[in-house]
Amino acid sequence: MPRPLRTKPVSGAQVRAYAGKAQEYADAAANELEAGRFIAATSLAIHAGINAADAVCGARIGKRSTGEDHDQVLNMLGDAGPDGAKVQRELRRLLPLKTSTEYEPDEVAAGVARKAVERSLRCVAVAQVVAAGVS
Repeated sequence: MPRPLRTKPVSGAQVRAYAGKAQEYADAAANELEAGRFIAATSLAIHAGINAADAVCGARIGKRSTGEDHDQVLNMLGDAGPDGAKVQRELRRLLPLKTSTEYEPDEVAAGVARKAVERSLRCVAVAQVVAAGVS
């Protein structure tokens, strides 16, 4: 039996805060990529995508996932309309990198880090547009 989805309500101010955090993580990821620190770049990109998802879910369905399983947010993004689908597509590729990047001793290839940062920037772009329309 799948775990029940745990959620938390999100206000308009919180949507903007999540979008801001997503932008900060993405900017830091791009800086780390430029500096050749591919593990940090990838990890930051993943967190940018997660915060972008929280912003989009908050704006479009009024809540965000609070479960320990980050994959649950993918289901919520499916309910968040076209903006959710855009973020879902990118986050679906970012989340599988989380465990290996953050908890395993392996290096992250430059190409993997570059793609992760690109995906996070696309997530953040959607979150910024969505957050700008929230009152």
